[in-house]
Amino acid sequence: MKKPIVRLSFLTAITAFLYSCTQNETNDADSKAESQQFKIINVTHHDGKPFSTGASLSSAAGKYVDNPGGGVMMQAFYWDVPAGGTWWNTVSGKVAAWGNAGIGSIWLPPASKAQNGAFSMGYDPTDYFDFGDYNQNGSTETRFGSKTELVSLITNAHTENLKVYADIVINHNSGGQSEANPFTGTNTWTNFTGIASGKFPRTYNDFYKNSYGNNDEGAFGGFPDLCHAAPNVQNWLWLRTDGVGKYYKNTMKFDGWRFDYVKGFAPWVVHDWNANVGGFSVGEYWDANVNTLEWWANNANSSVFDFACYYKMNDAFDGNNLALLNDDMMWKRNPYKAVTFVTNHDTDEIWNKMLAYSYILTHEGYPTIFYRDYEEWLDKAKLNNLIWIHNNKATGTTSILYSDNDEYVARRNGYNGNPGLVVYINNSDVWQERWIQTNWANTQIKDFTGNSSWYPTTQADKWVKIQCPPKGYSVWSINQ
Repeated sequence: MKKPIVRLSFLTAITAFLYSCTQNETNDADSKAESQQFKIINVTHHDGKPFSTGASLSSAAGKYVDNPGGGVMMQAFYWDVPAGGTWWNTVSGKVAAWGNAGIGSIWLPPASKAQNGAFSMGYDPTDYFDFGDYNQNGSTETRFGSKTELVSLITNAHTENLKVYADIVINHNSGGQSEANPFTGTNTWTNFTGIASGKFPRTYNDFYKNSYGNNDEGAFGGFPDLCHAAPNVQNWLWLRTDGVGKYYKNTMKFDGWRFDYVKGFAPWVVHDWNANVGGFSVGEYWDANVNTLEWWANNANSSVFDFACYYKMNDAFDGNNLALLNDDMMWKRNPYKAVTFVTNHDTDEIWNKMLAYSYILTHEGYPTIFYRDYEEWLDKAKLNNLIWIHNNKATGTTSILYSDNDEYVARRNGYNGNPGLVVYINNSDVWQERWIQTNWANTQIKDFTGNSSWYPTTQADKWVKIQCPPKGYSVWSINQ
């Protein structure tokens, strides 16, 4: 169930602003001294290098190019998108605008034919090579469209310099035919030798339990659990030149992978896929324990969704305890392997979404924007502004300057001539002001969100007073 998004009325915001202005210059010395009492927490992990999702892209047409802050990913679907084979065309019609806004990649839902045919969201895969061009499982097209439409979408995305990531479901299969299974002594739905594409045929010995063992890390939903120890499975998934991974990459032109339910199999599976196929990869390891996330990412040689960050943001922004943002998260361990997000097709718990987006789009990691947040539920102009800030200002290491229940201030320290930024998040109902130490001496700064009209100049000791609107955020950098 979706939580409502709390919005302040215009009158409340104006009242709070007027109150703030009356308090603007009172007790400045005391306020600065108070701020100086708090120890700066530095996140030290990668020697000041800017986060980047990959090599820069060149574009003679002036389309999206990876900027100093790295890229931003769009999850280009939600659960139960409209059926009828129109989704690939819907997304294709948006990639130009997304690219112009600074989106650098899109994550698509599972693209191949699944058991429920035209009604399936793709997470019950039957034939990895049927992209909507074979009449099986009750339809020719998938829920999202035809293979021709998918190829057109990928081509259009690449024209806009957007990378395209495929959702890969390799823990389980569904939609096989019944066959006698000597390992269970029963019939099981594990015969996939008659799939329409004729590629990746499999039988009971390609699923647990079988001659390789009784089980692996986890089964899901009662579906037949694919056995990655089976040579036939390895060959067809990542070893063969015409197998799933290399066909998706070299023929379909996918640029990377989002691996579904990676708790269901060992991390060596993704590690071997990445070693043999290549491309960007991120795993859905649904766990708030940052030690577990780091363990999986290192052993899989892959990025991982930062569920530790997700749950800390939920507790911080919805629970009025922004000091929780001091806690450990995957992006603090290794920003190159952390994909941050505010919501996705499976979970939507954070109420104060704009505060959460202001956090992930100014901090390290690879931030993801959810389709419905961007296209339907939130203020697109505000999200576009944060995307621009991320791409152009969010560089270098992170220093947390201040945090309490209602306020959080952090500094990105810049890199290679890029000045970085200071982000101020305010979860209270009134305007807040605070003295903070920047990296800039005697320099005029401004709020690049436009939420504050101040143009303060930093002192010789680099201290300056900044402000933040109620239930809002401001992002400060050099006025240039």
